[in-house]
Amino acid sequence: MTRVRVVTFNVQHDAGDPRRTARINAELRRLVPDVVVFQEVRYPDDTRNQLAELVDGLDLHTTHQADILERMPPDADVYGGTAVATRWPHRILEVVDGRTPDGIYWYTLAVSIELPDLGPVLLLTPTTFWKLDAEAWREQQMRELAALDTHHRTKLPTIVAGDFNAVPETASIRFLTGLQSLDGHSACYHDAWAIAGNGPGYTWTVDNPLGAAEIDRLVGQPDVRCRIDYVFVGSVPAHPDARARVVGAELIGEKAPLSDHHGVLVDLEYSV
Repeated sequence: MTRVRVVTFNVQHDAGDPRRTARINAELRRLVPDVVVFQEVRYPDDTRNQLAELVDGLDLHTTHQADILERMPPDADVYGGTAVATRWPHRILEVVDGRTPDGIYWYTLAVSIELPDLGPVLLLTPTTFWKLDAEAWREQQMRELAALDTHHRTKLPTIVAGDFNAVPETASIRFLTGLQSLDGHSACYHDAWAIAGNGPGYTWTVDNPLGAAEIDRLVGQPDVRCRIDYVFVGSVPAHPDARARVVGAELIGEKAPLSDHHGVLVDLEYSV
């Protein structure tokens, strides 16, 4: 049996207090994750490497999407990019370009991670389009994600983690959790928070002072509290004896906010 501690965290690039990155790093050092997927990480340049700062002292292998894309997206300075950090070696298998019709760039990464004694496990990490009226686009991204899993799945249940910009009731998330089909396609992943989390698990909420202004700008309504960041694990392993049990789930930064999103930490137990 192998314990895998997974974190997803939208770090809101380097907006606001310049000490936030160091504070996120300190919290990650305390939590000691094995797999971290970050969203909105500043692109590295000659002045700063935010990803290196985020994982300083954690002894993790890292890849920023800047390392694998042929060119920097035109909105990189606004949104940053996706990054992966893993305790064990990993390699990028595929990148799906999810740019929207109005030219905003989002990517889904398919990553193979070598778990000790068990072999490779597939990690899929999307960042979906954030606009409130873009659910149809998010549905397309989830169909593409499920196709990636079909193509690259290993004997171990797949991990899916990221900022989905969609609440559990939306069609894109219902599709992932097996509650509805999309265009004749279906999938089923276990929502780790629904299994092991306590409370509503809001990750984007006006109760977070670092997120309240952004929520007011984008939504413009009071009392917005949403769960839009997730860790899922596949429910249909390629090997009949492979298991990935969700044994814990908690929010990161709920009491002492570190970003406009709270992070999500999930503990999995893998066995074959």
